[in-house]
Amino acid sequence: MLYSHRTVRIVSRSKSVVVLMDTTYWGRNFGVLVFKDAERKKILWRKFVRYEAVADYLEGIEWLEQNGFKIQCIVCDGLRGLFSLSAKYKVQMCQYHQIKIAQRYLTLQPDLEASKELFAIVKMLTHTDKESFIGLFDDWTKKWDSFLKERTIDKKTKKSRYIHKKLRSAYLSLKRNMPYLWTFYDYPQLNIPNTNNGLEGQFTDLKSKLRNHNGLSKKHRQLFIDEYFKHKNIAYFGH
Repeated sequence: MLYSHRTVRIVSRSKSVVVLMDTTYWGRNFGVLVFKDAERKKILWRKFVRYEAVADYLEGIEWLEQNGFKIQCIVCDGLRGLFSLSAKYKVQMCQYHQIKIAQRYLTLQPDLEASKELFAIVKMLTHTDKESFIGLFDDWTKKWDSFLKERTIDKKTKKSRYIHKKLRSAYLSLKRNMPYLWTFYDYPQLNIPNTNNGLEGQFTDLKSKLRNHNGLSKKHRQLFIDEYFKHKNIAYFGH
């Protein structure tokens, strides 16, 4: 079966790695989850998937451990459930993904003054230091605390609800993820990337090449992806 196929790479035994991990998709039911060594730029493990699930990430982590890797840090997109790994590993949430999450709630051109100010702060995430960002965020929170708590009665359900729901969602996302946005800053000796751009660039290149072969079946798309990695001088074995 297509989705039972794994393709993996061993760089070497007993090697410390900072792992970039993410999934990219073609349509709704075909994707590939990839683990990459942030320092050596090598693919460590990958799996074809139908959808993004924590269990698949855990499978890859278990494989790394069983093959002698020491995981220094995990860089991920913030998929619900992955932060539970922080009890065992250092976890860095991709700051770019955090910006995109906030952007989804606030839009590129927010109407509310509170939303405009928060979006301005969010856009600074990859360009400032931890103390400055958290200070700006805390100041914003204090300024707009009452505004965030404003409620109204829903005419249909007759229940109380927050008026500025999307703004609250953006705020709560930042508040919830804040402990994982600055791991790279707290451990500079590990050279942890603050984004998953090292994988995103490879995904973009792969998709660009695949667009020249529209109409491929899932099976042939899988074969193309295998060949893509081979031409990138990444040696694989499958099972």
